[in-house]
Amino acid sequence: MSDYKELTNSMKTVLVEFYADWCGHCRRMMPVVEEIKELTAGRASIIQLDIDENDELSDKLQVTGTPTFILYHNGKETWRYSGEIDGNVLLKKIEDDIAKS
Repeated sequence: MSDYKELTNSMKTVLVEFYADWCGHCRRMMPVVEEIKELTAGRASIIQLDIDENDELSDKLQVTGTPTFILYHNGKETWRYSGEIDGNVLLKKIEDDIAKS
């Protein structure tokens, strides 16, 4: 959990996606998340964690569905969403967080 805390504090804006390889929704979100990584490079950190490899952490964070997106601002959770989401909506959430000073 201390490594996770370091990850969520690595930048002012951090988006963590919990996904699973077997999840169809997650597979459809992969190219969207990759594009958002490129668009926010250097301004936000986008971290993708496989729930099967991080089951203890996902249990602690009460991640019950995939994909689950958790947005952190200065290490504090500010937003959470489970399921597929429109890429523009997700990008706007991140951009709005980056704009906070």
